[in-house]
Parts: sequence; C-alpha cells; structure tokens
Amino acid sequence: MYFVFKNKECPLLDILKRMTKLKPLSIIYNGKSGFHASDNEGVYEQIMTLFTHYDFEIQVFELEHDMSFNTLMSNVLERHQTSDRAGYEGVVVAAGGDGTLNAVATKLVDTGLAMGILPLGTFNYVARVLDIPLDLIQAAEVIATGAQRSVHVASVNDRIYLNNASLGLYPLFIQKREMYNQRFGRLPLNAYTSALDVLIRDRKELKLSIKVDDHLYPVKTPLIFFGNNQLQLKEMNLQIAECVAQGRVAGVVLAKSDKTSLFKMLYQLIRGALEQAKDVYSFSADRVVVDCKRKKLKIAIDGEIEELTTPLTFTVKKNALTIMVPHAAASV
Repeated sequence: MYFVFKNKECPLLDILKRMTKLKPLSIIYNGKSGFHASDNEGVYEQIMTLFTHYDFEIQVFELEHDMSFNTLMSNVLERHQTSDRAGYEGVVVAAGGDGTLNAVATKLVDTGLAMGILPLGTFNYVARVLDIPLDLIQAAEVIATGAQRSVHVASVNDRIYLNNASLGLYPLFIQKREMYNQRFGRLPLNAYTSALDVLIRDRKELKLSIKVDDHLYPVKTPLIFFGNNQLQLKEMNLQIAECVAQGRVAGVVLAKSDKTSLFKMLYQLIRGALEQAKDVYSFSADRVVVDCKRKKLKIAIDGEIEELTTPLTFTVKKNALTIMVPHAAASV
C-alpha cells in the first residue's frame, strides 16, 4: 500500500515519519518506591508526556509483578537489542533507589545499552555523583536529551555494586535500618540510629585473610567496607575516593571490635572523619581477595543482603556501564 501526499506539511505524514523513528524506552520500577502512586500521578503523567514528546515508545515494567526479574529483563533486552537501526536502541530506565538501580545495571553491564535514572531512593548516591537531578521531571529530561557516559562498575564474585559492598557489622546495620524504615519511614537519620542500635546489641568479629594485589594480610575485624561511589566516600572524607575515580578497588577495614573502639568509629563516621579514627585503615588495589574458613559470608551489596561463597574476589570493570547524564557532566 502506498500513500501520496501533495501537501508536504500534512499532519498524517508527520505522524508516519515520527512512527518510523520511535525509540524504545523501558521503565523498570519497584512498586514499593511509589513511582506510580496515586499522590504522584501528576508527575507520572508529566514524565510520560515528556518521553512521548521526544519520540520514545514507552513500556513500563513493575518489579513486584509475578514474572521473575530475569525473565522481565530478558524481555526488556530483547526489545532493545532487536532494533536494526543504529542509534535507535533507546534507553532502559531504572526508577527507584540504588538497590533497584543495581538490579537493572547488573543486566546492562557490557551490553552498550544506555541506562536512565529516575531517583526515588533515600540517599540516591548514584544519581547525585553523576549530577542527575533529584527532581523527577528534570531527571526525565536528562534521560531524553542528555549525554551517554561510561562509568566504572565494581564487582565481588561477578556480583556488581555501584555504591558499596561490606562484611561484618554493616549487613546488620542494613537489616536494622530496614526495621526502622518500616516503623518510621525512610529517613537518613535511620542509618545512624540503626548503627547505634547494632553496636549496643551486637558485636561480631570476622577472622579473614585479605590479599591486596600481591600482599596477604591476616585480619580480625568487625567491619570491612568496599566503596565504588566517589560522592559517598568524599562525604566520609576518605582519600580513597580518588582511587575509585581511577577504577581501583577501594576499601576500609576496622582493626578492633571492642565497644569503645566501635563507638569512636561511629562518632568519627558521623563527623565525616572516619579515616582519622584510630585502628581504621583504608587501602586500594586492582584486585582484592577476602577468604576465611567459612564456606559462605553474609555481605551487604548496595543495601541488599546476600550470602556469597568464599573466597570473595573484588575487582572493577572499567567503563562497563553506560548511563544518561546531563551534558555538563558527560566529561567529568
């Protein structure tokens, strides 16, 4: 069937031209984030209108759906990777906190597909370090019109982390924080309150061997923390923030587990002077291997608790993830 238009400004012709250039945009969101909540409906509609204006064909996927996450993401990737037109692969958008971003990013690493961010978390470290606005409409504008930037992604046993991964007391902090969040709402203060609660009630020490590049160290520690977000590490006034920018594994280990030392550590953390605390040591390397006699260790990865088989191997995949950022931040 053929259409002939004598009037080049025919609205139907414009519509057909646009239809041939539609780019796929998939939004993956966590139902708990409130992205599609009734009190946020106006913002949601504005975002959909904005994406439509920029010639995106939109599909929305909820993580809480009966479909497994792996199946959901397989469908999303197939939708974007089957495009036979260069430059029309579109954007895969993660709407939620850093845990949601981690889940989506895990499937996008090394694919070359661009990830967009609609920040709906408590701290939003990933968005903030990339200068992505926390205002959802402005963040959507960045997704539609921004620049692509390749970022480093850290991993432990091939499980990526965008912000941090930690052993020992930190997973307990996370579990306690979630209890506080459920009772009092998601407040930044809960992070410190939960930490204080854990230090009063729980003290656990891990006996580990840590291989930092080619150097092996026996360590007894209540907490070991690996960071991959410059902003988070800078807010803690840790010099290893610069190592993260270079694509290196960056970590902090606490050498004492008595209550006095732990409370001093928490006090210095709140003051933003953790590296000045006694018995706190920071390090960086291309590769770090953590081992112990246990077959598995509980680890907190971007706020989610998991058990991984030992030894734990920490590395960095350089420029492995593509994210839509504001044009001014593209070269940072």
